[in-house]
Amino acid sequence: MCGILAVLGCSDDSQAKRVRNGFNYLAHQRLAIIDPASGDQPLFNEDKSIVVTVNGEIYNHEELRKGLKNHKFHTGSDCDVIAHLYEEHGENFVDMLDGIFSFVLLDTRDNSFMVARDAVGVTSLYIGWGLDGSLWVSSEMKGLHEDCEHFEAFPPGHLYSSKSGGGFKQWYNPPWFNESVPSTPYEPLAIRSAFEDAVIKRLMTDVPFGVLLSGGLDSSLVASITARHLAGTKAAKRWGPQLHSFCVGLEGSPDLKAGKEVAEYLGTVHHEFHFTVQDGIDAIEGVIYHVETYDVTTIRASTPMFLMSRKIKSLGVKMVLSGEGSDEIFGGYLYFHKAPNKQEFHQETCRKIKALHKYDCLRANKATSAFGLEARVPFLDKEFINTAMSLDPESKMIKPQEGRIEKWVLRRAFDDEERPYLPKHILYRQKEQFSDGVGYSWIDGLKAHAAENVNDKMMSNAAFIFPHNTPLTKEAYYYRMIFERFFPQNSARLTVPGGATVACSTAKAVEWDASWSNNMDPSGRAAIGVHLSAYDGSKVALPLPPHKAIDDIPMMMGQEVVIQT
Repeated sequence: MCGILAVLGCSDDSQAKRVRNGFNYLAHQRLAIIDPASGDQPLFNEDKSIVVTVNGEIYNHEELRKGLKNHKFHTGSDCDVIAHLYEEHGENFVDMLDGIFSFVLLDTRDNSFMVARDAVGVTSLYIGWGLDGSLWVSSEMKGLHEDCEHFEAFPPGHLYSSKSGGGFKQWYNPPWFNESVPSTPYEPLAIRSAFEDAVIKRLMTDVPFGVLLSGGLDSSLVASITARHLAGTKAAKRWGPQLHSFCVGLEGSPDLKAGKEVAEYLGTVHHEFHFTVQDGIDAIEGVIYHVETYDVTTIRASTPMFLMSRKIKSLGVKMVLSGEGSDEIFGGYLYFHKAPNKQEFHQETCRKIKALHKYDCLRANKATSAFGLEARVPFLDKEFINTAMSLDPESKMIKPQEGRIEKWVLRRAFDDEERPYLPKHILYRQKEQFSDGVGYSWIDGLKAHAAENVNDKMMSNAAFIFPHNTPLTKEAYYYRMIFERFFPQNSARLTVPGGATVACSTAKAVEWDASWSNNMDPSGRAAIGVHLSAYDGSKVALPLPPHKAIDDIPMMMGQEVVIQT
């Protein structure tokens, strides 16, 4: 994986012998995407008085370099700008970075340091404190849990500075953060343009890449835009103009069928990976160890992504684009059908975005990086979030009687009759959570397996064994047992969120429908009366726009094509 580890202010002399500068130690494991030949870390300024170790990608690094004409860069790495920006602007440069990142910067001139994490926490980062007064920073919790008296998730959009006495400072504070209701009118082309820009900037790569394509709206739009704009990019000149796409699922799953159809429509070289319920069950312990959570919905979704990432990396691919974040921004989860008004709708999207680093970002980052694969998420682009979250939430409200299903504003923005981005029925496909779309029997199989390993007596004592975030189901208890074996510290269990949820809602949104309290499950099928394959068989027919013929686009389909690095 790509990650960082730093120990700052060690007081143990034996430990100090291992540090890079005095009592400070910086380490890095690199997954080279930009400038693989010379971009090894740590990175320095000209006289090496500023030292940086970083995990991430800075998409606007070329633009930033133009403003640093008096500086000499040692590498072509996108992250090389960080030390030089610090020289020019001090600690106030972080908001200038357009990308995903976690970094530690050491200023050897006064032995000060700063730590920062990207806006919404796409990259993972933890911070811990040792009994000897040392401060620890790590991309993974397992880098801290044996050495720190206390550790916790580093808050996204914040920096930690020794110059300010060791406190956190919020550097990312966009207008939507205070959850006040915005009023910008909906302009479809503004949404389309902003998202296309977000995808295009993420095509910056010096290694083979592809797209994750489940056939759902979000991944399909990412794939469609990538396919349109790949030609003429540096990546296309180096690796060829045809896009590779990847999908995973149980035999006959909804995602496999839809993903294949979209791939044929776009003309991608499509790679389809099948797994069985037993394959997934066998991987659960590895998933929990790498993803570092006991959250039920995260483990359900991480497992097929974990299995797929191993296959993708074996093909020589090192980076993929993915569709995380759209449901949080546009209210795409099926429970948003029950939002009582636009204020509640908007505030729930704000809560969901702020919590992404505990759920989907955690999954996308760690399930892929476990095998040395990087996931890029254009929906979580800072500028795109600002554009989408400035919309009057009335336009995002779900109104089936008017033909407005979940994420209607996004669907409408890419509903182009003259040059279609996607087939109409894919553009208006109902939301499927990843853990459902890979095959409905996946979750059913997990529940059955948990029931074989957790008995009723164990559940009756759950509150005594696990007083914090007490597991309410046998599936949750099963995951918790595995997690506690790997991470027995109290600090570890406190990093995982809890609370009531239905169809991935926050606890607050559960209040929208009294009947949900009897069906508390994070699966989208728990949205009774909304999901077309709801658990109890209840369903509603959601009106779709009339289907129109779409001009044929030349199609090309490949199978199991190996990409050589």
